[in-house]
Amino acid sequence: MFLTRFRVNTARTDARRLLSAPQTMHAAVMASFPQVLPTAEQTPRVLWRTDRNATAEVLLFVVSPDRPDLTHLVEQAGWPAAAASGTPGWETYAYTPFLERLEKGTDWNFRLTANPVHHARTHDGQPTKRTAHLTPRHQLQWLLARQDPAGFRVLSNPDNRRITEHGNEHQITVRDQRSLNFGKRSAPGRVTLTTVTYDGRLQVTDPDALRHVLTSGLGKAKAYGCGLMTLAPVG
Repeated sequence: MFLTRFRVNTARTDARRLLSAPQTMHAAVMASFPQVLPTAEQTPRVLWRTDRNATAEVLLFVVSPDRPDLTHLVEQAGWPAAAASGTPGWETYAYTPFLERLEKGTDWNFRLTANPVHHARTHDGQPTKRTAHLTPRHQLQWLLARQDPAGFRVLSNPDNRRITEHGNEHQITVRDQRSLNFGKRSAPGRVTLTTVTYDGRLQVTDPDALRHVLTSGLGKAKAYGCGLMTLAPVG
């Protein structure tokens, strides 16, 4: 497995187009793997996420079973002149050694962009429909309900740091809610998504289960930039 980081040049028109269209970004990410044919029905699981840390600092992260070639993204949304002088424009790291070192009981900072949804019935007698969670409280509960089978536990704040009984109980922030609506490339109809980003601190409870989440994603809409969780050391 490989983890790749690419800085997006937000001053470029093509970069802004990619960032505004998850379907287009997904196609660009998948084009980074020469062994994957555009028409192939079975494609490897590739996760991606954009981190909008500041107006001029937008990072694209990709987790993939194969090493990507992001030359086309550098040309569209990076710094081609810098790449021509020897700076490739992206960094790729072997991810498997890090995954194998995960141990039960260790603490990590984490970030996850996800599509928190539930199934609800709008009228009696009608089938349930996938519906987005729209409040931070329900979005947090969505993640907490998945933490045990996913192999981690979101850490709680000490009692003296809890603002309210439920408002700041966990070491986590739910932020950057975005409502997306875009057309499909290969089929009629439109896709409607609500995404949020979780920043927090977790403890590993089941390393194997967490490894699966880190490489296969969590939740729905993985093709549209959701589901990728990354870890960083505490401190």
